Amino acid sequence: MLKTGFFGGSFNPIHLGHISMARQMLKEGGLDEVWFSVTPQNPFKRSATDLIDDNERLEMVRKALEEEPSLTASDYEFHLPKPSFTWSTLQHLLADYPDRAFSLIIGADNWLAFDRWARPDYILAHFPILIYPRLHCPIDPQNLPQGVRLIDTGLFNVSSTEIRQRAKEGKSLSGLVPESIIPLVKKYYGRTCGD
Repeated sequence: MLKTGFFGGSFNPIHLGHISMARQMLKEGGLDEVWFSVTPQNPFKRSATDLIDDNERLEMVRKALEEEPSLTASDYEFHLPKPSFTWSTLQHLLADYPDRAFSLIIGADNWLAFDRWARPDYILAHFPILIYPRLHCPIDPQNLPQGVRLIDTGLFNVSSTEIRQRAKEGKSLSGLVPESIIPLVKKYYGRTCGD
């Protein structure tokens, strides 16, 4: 049975921090593959006004992961009811992919807010959770419930917000996103109002 890490996010846009973290998850988390699931609408980000089209974000993720055989772009949540609740997505995955054992990958910031998610008890009861560190989000591994692990993936000080701003201002994106998607990031985020 394939051990698959499910990593949902806006990926607005995907960046090198996401990819480096996922590579570490493969190694340290004992996974065979990681699915980058582009989320159409994050329930916590319903008011986001700078979220570009779902298919444009998916296109960038696909392109960014072309050279990463164990990392896959997924549009799975595009075909589920919106907004995308993680428990519901995982429940569907369980039914649709009986050949895979899914683990949920989330950042430390999301773990600290996990009790505010929809049906956190369902997720904890059915899926291992792998947490990656985030700046200013301290987590004590000794206090984590059974089935939840903090994976030392290192800290990646890269933010999608900063990348969007740099693209808008026409600044260099080198070292922040894969070289292969720099033209797409410039195209989608370098737009100004009225374009």
